Amino acid sequence: MIVVNIDKLLLERGLSVGEFAERVGITPANVAVLKNGRAKAVRFTTLESICEVLDCQPGDILSWQPDDLTRR
Repeated sequence: MIVVNIDKLLLERGLSVGEFAERVGITPANVAVLKNGRAKAVRFTTLESICEVLDCQPGDILSWQPDDLTRR
């Protein structure tokens, strides 16, 4: 499963969800969708904005962890 690490990065950078959403150009509701792992896709332009705002690489935001189905 793909894990989104936005919470950790926001905490490390002292950003609120509202401030982050405004700077990235997305709604706080869409930030919640990303944070909760409910997003089905992310546009590269959005990912680029997230990386710019958080001063990070895409791999800092997204990581892969095996789930029960992967282990079979």
